[in-house]
Amino acid sequence: MAYHLLTGATGLVGSYLLREFARAERPVAVIVRSTPRESARQRIEDVMVRWERELGYLLPRPVVFEGDIVQPDLGLPPEAVRWLARNCESVIHSAASMTFQPDSRRGEPHRTNVQGTANLLEFCRRHGLRKFHHVSTAFVCGLRTGKVLETELDVGQQYGNVYEQSKVEGEKLVRAAEFLDPPTVYRPATIVGDSRTGYTTSYHGIYAPLKLAWAVADKVDLTLRWGESLMRLLGLSGSERKNLVPVDWVAGVIAWLHAHPEHHGKTYHLAPRSAVRVGMMTEVMQEALREALSRPGRRKGEVPPDQPQIDTDQFAAFFRAQMEVYRSHWRDDPEFDLSNLLAAAPHLPPPEVDRDMLRRICRFALEANFGWPKPAPSRPEFDVHEHLRRVVAEGPPPAHRNGSHAGVGLQVNGPGGGQWELFLENGRVVRLREGIGADCRASLYLNSRTFQRLVQKRITVEQAIEVGQVLVEGSEASTAQLAAILQALTKEATG
Repeated sequence: MAYHLLTGATGLVGSYLLREFARAERPVAVIVRSTPRESARQRIEDVMVRWERELGYLLPRPVVFEGDIVQPDLGLPPEAVRWLARNCESVIHSAASMTFQPDSRRGEPHRTNVQGTANLLEFCRRHGLRKFHHVSTAFVCGLRTGKVLETELDVGQQYGNVYEQSKVEGEKLVRAAEFLDPPTVYRPATIVGDSRTGYTTSYHGIYAPLKLAWAVADKVDLTLRWGESLMRLLGLSGSERKNLVPVDWVAGVIAWLHAHPEHHGKTYHLAPRSAVRVGMMTEVMQEALREALSRPGRRKGEVPPDQPQIDTDQFAAFFRAQMEVYRSHWRDDPEFDLSNLLAAAPHLPPPEVDRDMLRRICRFALEANFGWPKPAPSRPEFDVHEHLRRVVAEGPPPAHRNGSHAGVGLQVNGPGGGQWELFLENGRVVRLREGIGADCRASLYLNSRTFQRLVQKRITVEQAIEVGQVLVEGSEASTAQLAAILQALTKEATG
């Protein structure tokens, strides 16, 4: 089983790529940082559970490695490095820092967008990974005007912010890596929420003025045509054009191109055929904000008696200061050449971001309160990971002895699930390791609900196999032998 290594899996684009790969049953391994709130695996579980709720069916879990691309060897332990080197055939690099002003304390965006890319490339060089897919941005063009070709990168352009500059530097590193096959580079324009639902987890760029207005909606009267005032504060006429693309389309195109090697080795602008006027964007934001403030219940626009309102001048000063970092982001966009994209994927044309789609996007942001507070972490009813840890030791395979062999895979889809390689000794599971290795000759497939029912003795392994709730694949072990392995995994947990 060949895996694809994905970075940035908890980001907006990365999470949608996880969905696309899971739906297509294409095996993925991810490198994810833990946070004080959640482990790396819990963060990925949150992503997968959300997709399952939306899609209505259970999905396979990626193999999760806790690490950090800004660290040497990606912050991975030696065993994880060896596993990735043996089992991954391509890399999709979507991790990025959306920082528009230099952060001297954290070193962003250079730390992630340049140094992180350099570390990932060094990992590929050391371990022979040659197929590299790089998620860049169309705004490597900087402050250029006119038509920007997919074949162009550094033509001496000026940059609107440090984010654009860091993405150019990262892309240049990828192109200079002679140990890679010709890399595939994806350059999305300004990414917005899901075209159908408006869903997003990122509120940069075009969301910024709406977020700022919402933040002070309980202190200032925003029932007037504030959109026009805000355009004036940014020095905009309203006729400026922005190239907006919904995240579901971006991820869908990347996943399709990745799955078709005949289209690798090129650069693709993921941009619309027609841009959206800034004037229409601010009109829709105004409408969405007015609608949100008029909903029943306490409205954000209601000012408590002890809280004075902000006058127009104060709000203007507040807005101007907060939006300064995004000023270049709101400039008139150039035209992005789509020659490679339309030649490779004519059946996936860029969708038109019309007024209705913009309305969905703005409504979602307001109803989600711009992602705050964060939802509670997902807690599966039955965690197969924790169950297996209690009954089988984790780690590398045991030293070879007579009667021992490895190579039985276990894939459990759904909440709390995962993928493992089971190491056997005389037919008994003595150790397991996450990920189904390339040397596995037989595998068991089921979902976490079935696994839970087996543990609870509500169904036998034989019954589950007979009704198709457990699938057996491979020729190196008989169905009876594999059934006995699964029986042992569930039987020991009840002892």
